[in-house]
Amino acid sequence: MFESFEHLRRLFDRLPGEFTAEDVGRSGLTGGRRHMLVRHFAEHPAFECELVSRQPLTVRKATPDEGESTPTDAEEVAATGD
Repeated sequence: MFESFEHLRRLFDRLPGEFTAEDVGRSGLTGGRRHMLVRHFAEHPAFECELVSRQPLTVRKATPDEGESTPTDAEEVAATGD
């Protein structure tokens, strides 16, 4: 269905903060595959989100807690030395 995990990651990143199977369908996916992807995002540890409703099937992306900072790309590169 996807050429690589990176393609799936890009789809996830383009979705809104809270999304349904209908939102996933706008990317060209149809039928049960949309629902399967929504569940996959909610259950796979690589995607920071959670299932918030079963009817309609809805997932909400995690947001950093207040007071925590998310490192910038430059900070991550500096930390890894790349």
